[in-house]
Amino acid sequence: MKSTFKRLAVLTVAIAMATAAGCSGGGDSAQDAADSAADAAKDAVNKTQQVADQAADRVNETTNAIEEAKQDVMGDSPLLNWRALNEKAPDTFKAKFETTKGDFVIEVHRDWSPRGADRFYNLVKHGYYDDCRFFRVLDGFMAQVGIHGDPKVSSVWTAARFPDDPVRKSNTRGFVSYAMAGPNTRTTQFFINYGDNSGGLDPQGFSPFGEVVEGMEVVDGLYSDYGEGAPRGSGPSQGLIMRQGNEYLNKDFPKLDYIKSTSIVG
Repeated sequence: MKSTFKRLAVLTVAIAMATAAGCSGGGDSAQDAADSAADAAKDAVNKTQQVADQAADRVNETTNAIEEAKQDVMGDSPLLNWRALNEKAPDTFKAKFETTKGDFVIEVHRDWSPRGADRFYNLVKHGYYDDCRFFRVLDGFMAQVGIHGDPKVSSVWTAARFPDDPVRKSNTRGFVSYAMAGPNTRTTQFFINYGDNSGGLDPQGFSPFGEVVEGMEVVDGLYSDYGEGAPRGSGPSQGLIMRQGNEYLNKDFPKLDYIKSTSIVG
């Protein structure tokens, strides 16, 4: 915007100079006209600069207002800055999950899957899983959770992929692993194995980082009638969860169980 006003100012000066040059043959009266034109040009430049400064101030005020509005909407939640959630997990810890079906506890061993344990520790500690739905519950296979109910948050964590860990434990009943779509694609989603899935999942690199040590019967009772997710089944679409969050799930899949709160308990 300032560059536009500067161009106008230059044009004004050029016109004034041309006027002065055109009047140069008329003696004193020509000189007076030239001086008047030059003064007018200077005044025009000053006024143009003032307008430019005022416009720039309004732009800055608008920009600041937009940033403040964003802050009001998004708040100061640490979940909006995934890079800051990088605390190293204890060697062993327990995470309690309070759900609509009851409570269960996952015991995490960092030496099983160090990167997975660190990510899980930070997410639980900062309440990421609170209000998350168990959107993929398949009898005899697994219960999966971990897409945040607020699209603003889930969109941030889409980029938060972390490297794989070696598979040191097997995906058998009660063991907990991160979901992934290929090498080095783990983010926030995890699943709890209902049965012995080691033959299919261990070779693919799913690395268990913890085990349900209390309340496995609660996990067994999670609502599962919606079945496999879209497009392979009629259950929830992960893409729509990402874009619409819990609004979509509450409307189309209201019976899903969900996590009410999480905490580090030992």
